[in-house]
Amino acid sequence: MNPTDTADGFSPYPLQQVHRLIEPGPVVMISTFDGEHANLMTNGFNMPVSHDPPLIGLILGPWDHSHAALRDSGQCVIAIPSIDLAERVVDVGNTSGRDTDKWRRFGFTALPAATVNAPLVAECFANIECTVADDRLAKDHNLWILRAEHAWFDASRHGTGEFHHRGNGTFSANAAPLDLRHRMTKWRYLTRDLEDGTP
Repeated sequence: MNPTDTADGFSPYPLQQVHRLIEPGPVVMISTFDGEHANLMTNGFNMPVSHDPPLIGLILGPWDHSHAALRDSGQCVIAIPSIDLAERVVDVGNTSGRDTDKWRRFGFTALPAATVNAPLVAECFANIECTVADDRLAKDHNLWILRAEHAWFDASRHGTGEFHHRGNGTFSANAAPLDLRHRMTKWRYLTRDLEDGTP
């Protein structure tokens, strides 16, 4: 079949836009520290890699001001904002840390982390302190594998939870949850909430 043909209601989709069909994890902010200054950037290309050890994949390339700090320090914080911060988070992503103190300009508060030099973001409902576990794919694919070293969660800031970029400048908030834990018979250990009810 010619790839330009339409079949059974399907039409060809541009390959350079397939990320919109499988847009990855939530919109997050990456906090880094280069030894002198803390920077903050917005990121939409991230994914869980492993439960144990807790590994997270992150796309971050040399076009990002934070790239050098992550490469040189081997540390960062992944901060997860709730939907009420969406406009500020997008504005952070449209501004370079090369010439702007994004913390001050957009009203985010840096807090000391427990295990890394990069700061936590006080306004976010979750912060994950990370170190670089594997950078073998960073040179060719800008993919960093990070190990979660310490995680923080603030239920009072959680609200409806994270939000997601749809790849074209539009975003989606979390919908009402569908609880199918009773059907996850193979993965029971993943379905248990923490003792305090934290998801």
